[in-house]
Amino acid sequence: MISSRGRPLSPETKKAVVSIKQYFDGKRLQPVEPSVKRAADALGIGVATVKRIMADYNRDPKLLDEPNRLRGRPTHALSVTHQEAVRTYIRSANQQGKYITLSDIEGFLKNRSEEEVFHISTLARTLNRWGFEFGKGTRSQHLMEKDHVVAARQRYLRKKRDNRVSGDETIRPEVYLDESYVNKNHSKDFIWYSGEDGPWTQKPTGKGERLIIINAITRSGWVPGAKLVFKSTRKTGDYHGQMNSDLFQKWFVEMLLENIQPNSLIIMDNASYHNTLAEYSPPTPLCSKKRILEWLEKNKIYCRTDCLKPELVEILKKIAPEPSYAIDEIARSKGHEVIRTPPYHPELQPIETCWGVVKNHIARHSDFTMQNLMQQLEVGFEKVTGKTCAGIIKKVREIEDNFWTEDILSEEQECGQN
Repeated sequence: MISSRGRPLSPETKKAVVSIKQYFDGKRLQPVEPSVKRAADALGIGVATVKRIMADYNRDPKLLDEPNRLRGRPTHALSVTHQEAVRTYIRSANQQGKYITLSDIEGFLKNRSEEEVFHISTLARTLNRWGFEFGKGTRSQHLMEKDHVVAARQRYLRKKRDNRVSGDETIRPEVYLDESYVNKNHSKDFIWYSGEDGPWTQKPTGKGERLIIINAITRSGWVPGAKLVFKSTRKTGDYHGQMNSDLFQKWFVEMLLENIQPNSLIIMDNASYHNTLAEYSPPTPLCSKKRILEWLEKNKIYCRTDCLKPELVEILKKIAPEPSYAIDEIARSKGHEVIRTPPYHPELQPIETCWGVVKNHIARHSDFTMQNLMQQLEVGFEKVTGKTCAGIIKKVREIEDNFWTEDILSEEQECGQN
């Protein structure tokens, strides 16, 4: 048997099917049985598969050399691992004045990862979700970042630059926190094997049970006592489905704030459980209509009872100050300050690379058991030393400097052309 159900056939196998089918066509064997059935039985594949291959061969023999088309619908999401590369590609093209389209970006991604298949409309939605828009430039149409993304990045970078002294020194200690997860069956997909025998590694199907991880780093390494690991109750989705504001706030107060230096600058992303509104915070457009209306009335902004929520949101955006978050107020009460990385910028969060180091170690030493996962997770954490963190943070600082310089240069060029 050369094939198993559901596995695509190689061009060599297809050619073998044609040869065997043609062999049986020229033989008169007893009992009398269609040659297509004999070929299917000999190779351990379906009759329909033999017929399909022969139909392709009779139409054009070259079709046997074409790669198999993936069945099913194309994926509805692009991997977030491409986000940083796409952002760099688009920014570089814009700065050089190149006309860039969805097809250009599609080609860039296919060169980067031939295995990832997606529809071009999926790419368009992903770019919009990552903060890009298709708009009219100074002389031509081009993809560009949304204004609110650029503004958020500049505010963040300004805060980080104000905290620098010289070289790698900072005025206030910087603490980077994040959450991640790892599955029991997390392992490397590529191995060395004999060409004659083929790959014999038997991996369990699915991703298996998972662990949720919360931790924080500084230039000296992991924050002592800040690591929290717990078993997820769900096997699908990512860690966001297992996190909530109560759990995060408990960890933040009891395990982070108790173990960092005084007057720290705490840096996190924009996960929803990081942004729970403080008790007396102005509402946001995502809040309920009732809360928005109550806040407006409390501030003596009376609205008609028949106003729709979009009308209330319009008023809110004009008069409401920036919202305040519960985590920020807790940190401020302890002498610290919280700032958030701009949306769609995982490359500005150095702890993301630390997760990569930990997970890479786990993948290389997986035996698909939860006990081993726990053991290798501890060893993986040890791989991330103070030297590792200092190097990653230094590299991220270079990325920050590039963003700062490029944004200023981009605006100067646009102003000079207007």
